[in-house]
Amino acid sequence: MATENPSAILPTLERLGVSAVPADVDAKKVAQLWLDSFSKYIQSGDIDGVLSLFSPDAWWRDMLALTWAFRTFHTAPKIRKLLEDRLPVVAPAGFTLADAKFEHPFPDLAWVLAHFSFDTKTGRCSGIARLVPTADGGWTGFTFYTNLEDLRDFPEKVGALRNHLPNHGKWLAQREREREFADRDPTVLIVGGGQSGLNVAARLKLLDIPTVIVEKNKRIGDQWRNRYQALCLHDPVWYDHLPYIPFPASWPVYTPAHKLANWLESYAEALELNVWTSSAVQNAAQDGNNEWNVTVERGDGSTRVLHVRHIVFAIGLGGNNPFVPEIAGREEFEGQVLHSTAHNSAKDHEGKKVFIVGSATSAHDIAADYVEHGVDVTIYQRDSTYIMTTKNGMPGMLGHLWWEGGVPTDVADRIDASMPTWITEEISKRHTARIAEVDKELLQNLNKIGFRTHLGPDGCGFLAMAKRRGGGYYLDVGASQLLIDGKIKLKSGTAIKRFTKSGFEFEDGSTVDADVIMFATGFDSPMVTVKKILGDDVAARVKPMWGLDEEGELRNVWRDTGVPNFWFMMGNLMWCRFHSKHLALQIKAIEEGVLPGSGSEYRYQ
Repeated sequence: MATENPSAILPTLERLGVSAVPADVDAKKVAQLWLDSFSKYIQSGDIDGVLSLFSPDAWWRDMLALTWAFRTFHTAPKIRKLLEDRLPVVAPAGFTLADAKFEHPFPDLAWVLAHFSFDTKTGRCSGIARLVPTADGGWTGFTFYTNLEDLRDFPEKVGALRNHLPNHGKWLAQREREREFADRDPTVLIVGGGQSGLNVAARLKLLDIPTVIVEKNKRIGDQWRNRYQALCLHDPVWYDHLPYIPFPASWPVYTPAHKLANWLESYAEALELNVWTSSAVQNAAQDGNNEWNVTVERGDGSTRVLHVRHIVFAIGLGGNNPFVPEIAGREEFEGQVLHSTAHNSAKDHEGKKVFIVGSATSAHDIAADYVEHGVDVTIYQRDSTYIMTTKNGMPGMLGHLWWEGGVPTDVADRIDASMPTWITEEISKRHTARIAEVDKELLQNLNKIGFRTHLGPDGCGFLAMAKRRGGGYYLDVGASQLLIDGKIKLKSGTAIKRFTKSGFEFEDGSTVDADVIMFATGFDSPMVTVKKILGDDVAARVKPMWGLDEEGELRNVWRDTGVPNFWFMMGNLMWCRFHSKHLALQIKAIEEGVLPGSGSEYRYQ
């Protein structure tokens, strides 16, 4: 929780005035009675009645179902305003309980978690409520989540809606014409064929929206395939499934980057996604109808101008623009300088001395690989780093939802989304503190050698850092001990002053020598790519990117960007899986006239 938002307080039993919760709570009965009352008040337009079912400091989080936006409303007055403005417009009805269970995640926290479905004028929706106990033995709403699942008249073409006709001898030629858009232009053009682009392309395909992915690399998956060989995901497999085709049950818990690259390539082929590899968008200009004329250079050197309705930038949080800080004297250095994105293998630098600028995931992974190959390597820590061991931390942070034998992935995604960010982060503080206690010896030993650590923003851990910075942490799988043991050397406590002929000079007068200086310093803003392709005028209209707004929602991704029919799709594999559906639904709604346009005037502000 942000310190400027102190009203976000967990519904502890003490705060609720509840001494104990019965062990035999009939969760389905509690949920059904509550939902019946809620439905009755909603249908009659009795907003006072609705609010009587909620705590005065309740939270309502909506993803497109009521607002066509991502919004979180906290406290009764804000929820009242939402209902007054939107109930007549969306006409929610048909609230049906799907499941309910009693949860007691901490000794002082308890609630009934209720899953339900409902309809609006335009969509089929799902929801999740958390009902907390009251001092008089009742139950009241504390968090309430509403999510658009499908457009009522335009469902995904899956299951019974897929094509049931055989195709004798025509598929190959038809597939090639479809991929090349020989007969028409696509409706949507996606810039980038990584997991972001593939996820939203898959969603759009099954919503019958003609889509092309323009990917600059030779093969799908090269974003991962061309990174350093030691790269491996630090998120467990259950967190990382792609939509429609989950990883096989034999898949390793932590996926090597090259294995993921091959999976993404096979995923695109299996779902028949239209991909133009070795191709690049040169420029795009929007006409008076908010449509786009896009110039694409193909791999054979030819140029194609496409007229499309929507552009989706799936270029990553850094826009594929490596960030290297400006440091005086670079022309004097006689060794090799590279960014981590250009690094292949530790074998390339055997017998040399390597100095890595940076202390997050890439720096640790690459340094550990150097140690394995006998290379003299030093990590330079500029800022403190969040460290959590994967072994101790991942089961605690993700195990309640995404783990072996856990809840289905789609359900886990919605349970996670159903908790407002500020509440999630309050709970994360508890997990983070507990994990830090288990990791205490490791953290203390890191601190002893001068490696600075912290517990994330306000002690909220690495997911809070991901939402604010997109990095700055290392989920330890062994490199931390290599630092402690001195096998990876450490330089910290002073700023770099300048390059020298043989390395760096620091502000405290010290120097280091190196044959190779590697910057593991992350990426620049995606706005660099936006300006390059769309121009300064369009870029100036794009709203601020990433980080959290005052409601705790991530800014400017998966929805309205401030520029009609221009979208950002980015995030880790879990966020891409879940929110790709939201982005695709908005595009489909615009194309079918359900949503008049993608500008902010069509969304609840």
